[in-house]
Amino acid sequence: MLQAQIFIDKDELHGDQLLSEFIMKLLIRNKIMGATAFSAEAGYGKNQIIKNPSRLFSFDDSPMVIVFVDEEKKVLDTLTELRKEFSGGFITTHKVDKF
Repeated sequence: MLQAQIFIDKDELHGDQLLSEFIMKLLIRNKIMGATAFSAEAGYGKNQIIKNPSRLFSFDDSPMVIVFVDEEKKVLDTLTELRKEFSGGFITTHKVDKF
């Protein structure tokens, strides 16, 4: 099995909907076994600027990660489809065992 992690900003849009919603609906359409979206307290990306939305008076975007797992081919096919629609974010994968 393969697990994927997609790192995005919580308030990022894809068209007129939240990117996280778009991704979750894509995962459902592709019959992915399961997915979870996590909001983070802080994070940074390639720009090396820490985003800390929980800080008082912060206007930072909340970092978010969406994690999903399924058979390797389904995960790779789904990520390929996602990349055709969305080139941003940071995506990682690693093999996992199901117990």
